[in-house]
Amino acid sequence: MKNFRQLAAVAAIALGTTLACGAAWAQADWAPSKPVRIVVPIVGSTNDVLARIVAPKLQEVFGQPFVVENKGGAGGNIGALDVVRSAPDGHTLLVGYNGPLAINVTLFDKMPFDPTKDLAPITLAVKAPQYLVVNPATGITSVQDFIAKAKANPGKYSYGSVSMGSASHLTMEMMKSAAGFRMTHIPYRGAGPAVADLVAGNVQAGFFVPGNVQGFVKEGKLKLLATSGHKRFPSTPDIPTLSESGLKDFEATSWIGFLAPAGTPAHIVNRYNQEMVKILNSPEVKARLVEMEFDVVAGSPKQFSDWIRTEITRWGKVIKDTGAKAE
Repeated sequence: MKNFRQLAAVAAIALGTTLACGAAWAQADWAPSKPVRIVVPIVGSTNDVLARIVAPKLQEVFGQPFVVENKGGAGGNIGALDVVRSAPDGHTLLVGYNGPLAINVTLFDKMPFDPTKDLAPITLAVKAPQYLVVNPATGITSVQDFIAKAKANPGKYSYGSVSMGSASHLTMEMMKSAAGFRMTHIPYRGAGPAVADLVAGNVQAGFFVPGNVQGFVKEGKLKLLATSGHKRFPSTPDIPTLSESGLKDFEATSWIGFLAPAGTPAHIVNRYNQEMVKILNSPEVKARLVEMEFDVVAGSPKQFSDWIRTEITRWGKVIKDTGAKAE
């Protein structure tokens, strides 16, 4: 009888171990059971480009369609809120950026969600400084000339941004505060219409990530003045940073990452992280992103979570210092 009980105990332990391993394997091998929505809360931007680069790669891995949906408006809040309200089952993802994840927390009097509580970070994908560009018809030739003309003609010039509360918006507000000039802000629903109006001369200036304006600069339709990073871009070594142009220690970075609704099981978040990191670091994808002047990050969920909290503090100070408001 004693031997029987010992054998039964051993068998129970073995069965439990087998079931636990099976459950762990099932979690590690998780895959979506239906099409997955990737919500981009802005229209016609590098956020959209990144989503459409990664989506087909995820489709190859998981065997389900990954459909990119653009839902712009309210500085990215509309699209982000759509994801927040979605089922936390791995079938809805967000392509998030500075605006709805960090800047809007301070910029808006009432936020419809809390980025630190209502979303589950998967990975910070890329970072990039921005280019300060102007319409050539302004005759502006340098940062110093830009500041001088803006000061001499308050109210004459306007700048476009990819959305309210974006780095595109707040970086110009930082520059206005640092240099002491005024300029009207015109927010758009994405980089596409903002850059189109800049090329057409309906606005005179703007900050945009390189991928949004490089082609127009090469064609002579936009004039490139400076970069908002701490160092010059390798592709444009003759273009100075704003810090080099007289605005000491000026630096502003744009970034994009992937998130899921809060409550998404950890094994689903980790599976997406594992696959996205592989995709972002693959030679083909990384080459495309580097060509767009992005720095590929592809870190862990915790690193992205910590980054969002850091950025909320950083941009919150900028907003308070400049007096910027959601218009």
